[in-house]
Amino acid sequence: MTHLDDGLRRIRELGGADRWLAVLTTLHPERAHPDVAVVNAGIVDHPATGRPVVGFVARPGRKITNLRANGMATLVFRSGWEWVAVRGSIELAGPDDPHPRIDDADAVELRRVIFNAAGGRHPDLDRYDEVMVAERRVAVLVEPERFWSNPPGAQHQEPQETEEP
Repeated sequence: MTHLDDGLRRIRELGGADRWLAVLTTLHPERAHPDVAVVNAGIVDHPATGRPVVGFVARPGRKITNLRANGMATLVFRSGWEWVAVRGSIELAGPDDPHPRIDDADAVELRRVIFNAAGGRHPDLDRYDEVMVAERRVAVLVEPERFWSNPPGAQHQEPQETEEP
């Protein structure tokens, strides 16, 4: 098993256990500090390459501005006291971010695939698609380049109660 396989396996374990919530960290192009947000993210196959990537769907705003500016993202998935982080270069596919290998119809399908991979379910996917386009939502694909984590099974130890002398 490769480092990539191990990292993606840990994301599947922890992400699925905690409803696919992840902390996204991006860097502001003009400041030295990170911006953070919580996103629903999951693992999907890249529609052009078939390789597994981490995906999430985002509204236009600071996250997307930062991603457009520097092309990198870090996501941290956690469950209980265990966590795994993934960092990598990003690709965008959406109404304001045409992708050279993903056409508009594929971008619509990609947003649905990411939504499902991140634990989402919707009773009316046609309506979901309409809202995604109206809100200019963009699919973000993170190509895993580095993973790090605390050791599997690591747990925070609660303070032991002691008897008073």
